[in-house]
Amino acid sequence: MRTMKRSVLSLSRATGRFTSGARVLPSFLITGGQRCGTTSLYRALAQHPLLLKPVLHKGVHYFDVAYGRGPAWYQAHFPLRVGAALLAHRYGSRALAFESSPYYLFHPLAGERIAADLPGVKLIVLVRDPVARARSAHAHELARGYETEACFEHALELEAPRLAGAEDLLRDEPFSLHHSHRHHAYLARGRYAEQLDRLEPLIGRERLLVLDSHRFFAEPEAVYDRVLDFLGVPNLGYPVFERYNGRSLPRGVSPVLERALRDHFEVYDARLARWLGGEPSWRR
Repeated sequence: MRTMKRSVLSLSRATGRFTSGARVLPSFLITGGQRCGTTSLYRALAQHPLLLKPVLHKGVHYFDVAYGRGPAWYQAHFPLRVGAALLAHRYGSRALAFESSPYYLFHPLAGERIAADLPGVKLIVLVRDPVARARSAHAHELARGYETEACFEHALELEAPRLAGAEDLLRDEPFSLHHSHRHHAYLARGRYAEQLDRLEPLIGRERLLVLDSHRFFAEPEAVYDRVLDFLGVPNLGYPVFERYNGRSLPRGVSPVLERALRDHFEVYDARLARWLGGEPSWRR
């Protein structure tokens, strides 16, 4: 069964590359953050008939780990223009392709690549309580086998040495990969303001939508309306909203570590207010 599935995927990719010039490019990207509800938003948006997901899988990861494959490889992942045109004619509004790759927000070169290759693209970023995000990311990477340190506090202590020199390496060797940068950045990925400040001059404030994932799960219809308004797409009915890739957090951290983490993120959380239009939900 797995062999058959691999064969089908291989054939689909080959066909996609052959017809890449006849395919659309994405008009918007969900770029992160990791463990912040990106899959849930992706699945909700993919139910809209005018929002076209990749033909093979959710995250193409072109602008972070697969950039060396080239633009034809990337475009091969998206629907054909003729299909998009038929949908536009049927619904009286342009159909938009999109994908979701949460490492785009954190990778030091992804923003530059996106700005150069997709002029005019819009980006959607979800943010979450960074302490809960760090704990969720650690549990997620541990379950996937990418983390070997079972103790969350010890993993945090290892983060700085693990990530030392990672950004320089990724910039100096643009097609290189760094395992810890992708899988062990528990604190760094939660400093959302740093990543947004890097994106803003490249993409433009007006093409960046930052959402509090806590509000998305509490009031999905309101957030969904805001996303469609940002994209300029009509609401054709609400999708089924479900939470995907949820993972129960392990037992709570000690009060001392909790306070230290809250203090660590305080300055970064405060800088999110201008993106969210108010204080983050976890600081209220």
